[in-house]
Amino acid sequence: MWTVGSRLMTATLFGIPASHPSLAAELMLRHKGVDYRRVDLVTALHRVLVRALGFPGSKVPALRIEGARVQGTRDISQALDTLWPEPPLFPADPARRKAVLEAEAWGDAVFQPVPRRIIWAGLKRDRSTITSYLEGARTGIPVAVAERTVAPIVAIATRANEANDANVRRDLAALPDLLDRVDELLGDGTIGGGELNAADFQIATSTALLATMDDMRPLLEGRAALDHAGRVAPGYPGRLPRVFPAAWLPAAD
Repeated sequence: MWTVGSRLMTATLFGIPASHPSLAAELMLRHKGVDYRRVDLVTALHRVLVRALGFPGSKVPALRIEGARVQGTRDISQALDTLWPEPPLFPADPARRKAVLEAEAWGDAVFQPVPRRIIWAGLKRDRSTITSYLEGARTGIPVAVAERTVAPIVAIATRANEANDANVRRDLAALPDLLDRVDELLGDGTIGGGELNAADFQIATSTALLATMDDMRPLLEGRAALDHAGRVAPGYPGRLPRVFPAAWLPAAD
């Protein structure tokens, strides 16, 4: 608990294990120095569980702050900057703030769904290392028990995220351009500066999830985006061996 003005505040972050948006929200809380409790919900079942917890939507991350409920990384970043202005997640300069807001929106709407679809499609093909993505999870379920129930969860999550072959092939083909965009944002200073901002957390966690997949490493090696992910989201849990046909993978530059 902590005090804002004269008010004593409490925060609970609900997420799912190895979720890049959930990690983005957690990293923003740490950036702010906010004391919080993290609760991991069971993947796929979280859509029902967050509603049972009183949130209006079905997505995570979901943050409860002294009775108020905020969902989604972009709403959470705004709420945190309102409640705890320092250190800021958005620059004070109007032009730089606009650039960060646009980068955050792109990271949320365009970039973020791609590694999610790819990882679920990959885990559907090979679940042998799935417990590596449960490192540090706080679901209250022993890993050995979770491992025995992953098959239906992977199947549900794959369908829910539309991680079918056609979509994943399109995602893989688009990856070089998406990573080029990340490198451009780093190059122009929108992200990757001395003081991290909301777009840093939004974007770097997606890159970090990609980096857990052996199929993606050739596309990432040597890129500023990979160094950025290592700086912002070091130690991202999980590793997925090569699972996709070579013909699906774009050539590395």
